[in-house]
Amino acid sequence: MARPSTPAEHIAGRVVLVTGATDGIGRQTALQLGQMGARVLVHGRDPDRGGELVEELKALGVRGAAFFRADFSSLVDVVKLAGALKEATTRLDVLINNAGVFMTERRLTVERHEITFAVNHLAPAALTLWLLPLLTQSAPSRIIFVSSAAHARASLDFGNLQAEKSFDGYGAYALSKLANILFANELAARVRGGGVTVNSMTPGVVATKLLQVGFPGMHGRPVADGATTSVFLASDPSLTMVTGTYFVDRRPAQPAALARDPEARRHLWAATEALLRQAGAWRDVD
Repeated sequence: MARPSTPAEHIAGRVVLVTGATDGIGRQTALQLGQMGARVLVHGRDPDRGGELVEELKALGVRGAAFFRADFSSLVDVVKLAGALKEATTRLDVLINNAGVFMTERRLTVERHEITFAVNHLAPAALTLWLLPLLTQSAPSRIIFVSSAAHARASLDFGNLQAEKSFDGYGAYALSKLANILFANELAARVRGGGVTVNSMTPGVVATKLLQVGFPGMHGRPVADGATTSVFLASDPSLTMVTGTYFVDRRPAQPAALARDPEARRHLWAATEALLRQAGAWRDVD
């Protein structure tokens, strides 16, 4: 009987995209996967920091590492990013939707969406849908949404998805992280059997800039530890067929009841579709 492959053997040579990779958990995820032999593509807003990360990856021996700039507060930018990626690579084995923000006041994007909901949910949803043909072509492939334990404290008011009635920074963040899980689970159901798995996870409380902004005074574990579950979901060979699952500390876990509600899942998908269609950023799941 053949020996099971190790995570490093499984991920070696595979193409991985990490969004929000120029800092924090995303950066550590990119570096750890690069050390394991993956061809890592990184996204961010700052070309200088993106270039520095690419040089670090190359120093680790990563071939084909590249930086892609896009502002996730613009859905036009997100669609352009998907196009640039499809021109740059003929395959994509793993998409890690890691980019995220925490806003302390209500602000709107160029498309008039509340920034937290736009950057943390609408942008990764749009990017995933536009890259889905490439991921399907590269199957078996994986999509990973980085959520948060904060999702358990979210309320789901479809009349206040973008803080139209009232804004609370923590509430907006929690809602966007709940949306990550709901969208991931609905997408997993829609693409089941096509060779693409879709899972979500929480990195735990990690000492990142986002933690400092959203939760001043709170202490988190080292950033390198925060990347552990993302790296596990991207590389562990035992997860090839696992989909529609939420992970905590590399183990399957049960998210909050609202995150498991099939009706909430379908309604969130429909609301997301309507908003993305309005912005010209929707792509149907084939």
